[in-house]
Amino acid sequence: MNRTLRIGTRGSALALAQTGHVADALRAAGAVVEIVTVSTPGDRSSAPIAEIGIGVFTSALRDALANGEVDIAVHSYKDLPTAPDPRLSLAAVPPREDPRDALVARDGLTLGELPAGAKVGTGSPRRAAQLDALGLGIDVVPLRGNVDSRIRRVTDGELDAVVLARAGIARLGRTAEITETLEPIQMLPAPAQGALAVECRVDDVDTEHLLRSTLDDSASRAAVAAERAMLAALEAGCSAPVGALADVVEDLDNDGAEVLRLSLRGVMATEDGDLLRASATGDLTAAEELGRALAAELLDLSGHAPASPARRS
Repeated sequence: MNRTLRIGTRGSALALAQTGHVADALRAAGAVVEIVTVSTPGDRSSAPIAEIGIGVFTSALRDALANGEVDIAVHSYKDLPTAPDPRLSLAAVPPREDPRDALVARDGLTLGELPAGAKVGTGSPRRAAQLDALGLGIDVVPLRGNVDSRIRRVTDGELDAVVLARAGIARLGRTAEITETLEPIQMLPAPAQGALAVECRVDDVDTEHLLRSTLDDSASRAAVAAERAMLAALEAGCSAPVGALADVVEDLDNDGAEVLRLSLRGVMATEDGDLLRASATGDLTAAEELGRALAAELLDLSGHAPASPARRS
């Protein structure tokens, strides 16, 4: 490939750091790239994500890609709507960062050490629902802003703690500020949290081949596909109170031979504030079917029939 590839990204420090990793990998493979920043509605608004809608961080970037203004788009995968964009190809899912949530608290405190009434900031209904369900007596406070501004509200004394994606903190080189990484048994992350989605135009086969061969990680792709299929089947957007985490695990087949399978855990908050949990295991090659089956189980637990029957893997 003898042309310069323009990589589109949001202009935040985190987005630029994520895109920098993609650019470095492509340069190492011999490609010539340049990074192009694209402003999105989500960057220009301070309203809660639930109010300004799904895709606020990705729609402008996708339009720029489809219109030929850039050749590649790098997204935080969890920001993408679950419906595919027929103009674009999901060419690569790079190796996923740690998907767990993390606490940044005053005085080095863990979640269990925060006193009753402590103010904990998050902009995520998923995190808020799971924090409330822990029964720690903390006060969950709505929060927007980038990683730096959120952490600053702790260091300035306005909040006792904030909960953020560990991957974002790590990509900015600030893991020393984490006071506790929250285990999935306490808080399941957002579907696709910690993963990147690298897109190109559907008819740009040369770029698609380069991205897939250079960046794609099959285990990360399968795990995220299961999580997002569950989210889509629940008819929930990226800001809905739904958590999911898939892991590639070793298992034994019917002949006793070791095989790799996909283990998926999901959580959904009801309108009454209850948390419904389910888990399932399936074949790596049937990730989306596994996600839909787990969504059907959660809907059954909630008393709502699924939109269409889903077979259990």
